[in-house]
Amino acid sequence: MAQAAPTAPRRHAAERQHLRTSAYAGPLLLGLVYGVYAAFMKRQMGPVDAANVFYGILCGVIFAGALFALDRMDRRVPQELRAAAYGAFAGIAMGYLYSLTGDSILSSTVIGLLTGAFVGAVAFYRYHVREP
Repeated sequence: MAQAAPTAPRRHAAERQHLRTSAYAGPLLLGLVYGVYAAFMKRQMGPVDAANVFYGILCGVIFAGALFALDRMDRRVPQELRAAAYGAFAGIAMGYLYSLTGDSILSSTVIGLLTGAFVGAVAFYRYHVREP
């Protein structure tokens, strides 16, 4: 009977390991890009100093941590709530970056709301189509 034992758990373990690696790589890469862009916008064409570098690192770490937390809650909450969470996260992140340009709070709010609505709609569509 030993020859009839299934060998699928080995393949699934390898797939789970690959998913764990990619689950960290995406938020870290996006956090790096967000942090660099936030530091660039905060600098406003002045010289690069330690405060700008620290600001970029802090923004990137917060962004990556929040995105990783959103990825972790994926299957535990309903589709609508997940889509709304991703939309709110994207809207807040984009609105904050736009506020660093020095424009008015109203324009930052509008840009954040439009981005959040778009990302929320796309996330809801994705979850609605791919999950039962």
